Amino acid sequence: MDIDFDKLIRLQHLDEKIRKTSLLLDKIPTELEDIDKSIEAQFQIVEEAKEKLALNQKKRRNLEADVQDIKAQIGKFKHQQSGVKTNKEYSALLKEIEEAQKRIDAREEEIISEMLIADEIGEEIKSATGKADKAKEKLTKKKALLDEKKQELLEERKSLLRERDEIIPQIPKGQFSLYQNIFKKMHGIVMSPVTDDFCSMCQIRIRPQVLNELIAANQIILCENCGRILYWSKKSPSLTQS
Repeated sequence: MDIDFDKLIRLQHLDEKIRKTSLLLDKIPTELEDIDKSIEAQFQIVEEAKEKLALNQKKRRNLEADVQDIKAQIGKFKHQQSGVKTNKEYSALLKEIEEAQKRIDAREEEIISEMLIADEIGEEIKSATGKADKAKEKLTKKKALLDEKKQELLEERKSLLRERDEIIPQIPKGQFSLYQNIFKKMHGIVMSPVTDDFCSMCQIRIRPQVLNELIAANQIILCENCGRILYWSKKSPSLTQS
């Protein structure tokens, strides 16, 4: 039987490279998505700080509105003072005015406190925005490199598939059919080099008679243990064991 082990081995190497290239390509969409999430997370920190500032501003507006309402009440109390007829009523109004002024003082202290907090939040927003912008710039460059890598991998896989399509017609149909069957059963690793009397894939020892037949290389011999196609090699090529 005319067996071209070189072409079968080359086909195996092509399939292995295609598999690895495809795995790398499959990872890229997830990596790109992770980058987008990282960018979004950075700007989410900015948005959360802005929301804190908005709540702070709302609280200050409410406090300022309270001050205006209380001042209006004081105005009413003072207006009522001109119409009171007894010292007791006058004293009561003075006490109301005094209590109202205390509330104003308390509100104004809160306003000052919230203004200081607003300054801190403003710095927080500025810092977070700067970090987010830098992160976006860095991650955008990373995305561009991934896109570039994706194109390179697509071209590489295209070239490998083209070479695969060219080599398949050069392999006898029966041998290619056997290759395909083993490919499906053995997770894509069909060929197993034999060095030092062992199958490289499953590590079973090869019988002396079989070794002689492998060295002669005039027939296809399957490993008695893992079922892969054996071939004699003084140096074992790097194939994935499974």
